[in-house]
Amino acid sequence: MAKQKIVLAYSGGLDTSVILTWLKETYDAEIITFTADIGQEDELDGLEEKALKTGATKAYIDDLKAEFSQDFIYPMFQAGALYEGQYLLGTSIARPLIAKRMVEIARAEGATAIAHGATGKGNDQVRFELTAAALAPELDVIAPWRLEAFREQFPGRAEMIAYAEKHGIAVQATAAKPYSTDRNLLHISFESGILEDPWFDPSSVENKDMFVLSVAPEDAPDEPEYIELEFAQGNCVAINGEQLSPLAVMQKLNQLGGKHGIGRVDMVENRFVGMKSRGVYETPGGTILFTAHRKMESLTMDREVMHLRDSLIAKYATLVYNGFWFAPERHAIQALVTESQKNVSGVVRLKLYKGNVIGAGVKSDVSLYNPNIATMEADPTQAYNQGDAAGFIRLNALRLKVASGVEQNNK
Repeated sequence: MAKQKIVLAYSGGLDTSVILTWLKETYDAEIITFTADIGQEDELDGLEEKALKTGATKAYIDDLKAEFSQDFIYPMFQAGALYEGQYLLGTSIARPLIAKRMVEIARAEGATAIAHGATGKGNDQVRFELTAAALAPELDVIAPWRLEAFREQFPGRAEMIAYAEKHGIAVQATAAKPYSTDRNLLHISFESGILEDPWFDPSSVENKDMFVLSVAPEDAPDEPEYIELEFAQGNCVAINGEQLSPLAVMQKLNQLGGKHGIGRVDMVENRFVGMKSRGVYETPGGTILFTAHRKMESLTMDREVMHLRDSLIAKYATLVYNGFWFAPERHAIQALVTESQKNVSGVVRLKLYKGNVIGAGVKSDVSLYNPNIATMEADPTQAYNQGDAAGFIRLNALRLKVASGVEQNNK
């Protein structure tokens, strides 16, 4: 009988390298590794060769950057998603894409299971497995860190390093890193290790080397830089007059944002599994895009449509954070978002300066702003009669007066 096949989400780091060999031994299976290229850059160098040397029968490294930009980042930014008022969901939004491609490979290869190296205390396990449940419920999911036998064999990093050395697995790690990182086209995250102390200051001069995508704001250029972003139906399609693909937009904005120290966030967030965790994020391009998109909406989106969409931001962001990208409720909200964006078109001008994204102008052929109506001077259109406001105020004040009278009578 042919051995069963397992598709493993593989980064080439210590954990997934050990898991590859452990799965092969424990399940007597063929291990097919999958690595998604979603903007890690040089982190992918040599991964295919390493996976095969470590015992994989096949190693996929798929360039998903264009799909990530167009089908995941852009729709999420149209929704204005921001988790707990700060986090632009850089890690969260990448996981459903990775899991989607994993199950596609599993089906193509005739695999019976997928596996991942996410811990049993984090969000990623949920994101991977909810995606698998939505797209390929027939596949088993193996999560070694949730298996007692695996945790007993590897109670710490030292045991994993010893196992790797015994099995001839090439790993660069010889001691614990002071923090862990996860990078993609939208951001890079830093967590655990020294960052578990929320009083630790990663922005101090002593720790500035931790950051990867951006200079410290105090080291950014002393002169501001102006840029113009053109939007069509809620999507950025050009920068400074140059038409660009979603991928090229993200790459260009990352370069500009990083140059000016934009997009750093340090927060304590609420994980889906119930605990609080501290994360530090760099999202230079995403921060610029988020700000520009909101300013474009301010000029072109109907008030009630905007308020309705805004009422769903927290729900939408939580769905992304918790791993429900392929859930029916996210699809339903996305349909409303798409409708809300049909007139979000025009040009936004921004000033980038020492960590700040500052609005410097907005224009649109479908602008809902009419200076003749909004002016404090005489209105040439006669569209608004200031005398009408008296009745408007009286009607809205009625319930307040009634409530006040009741309160006074009960004193």
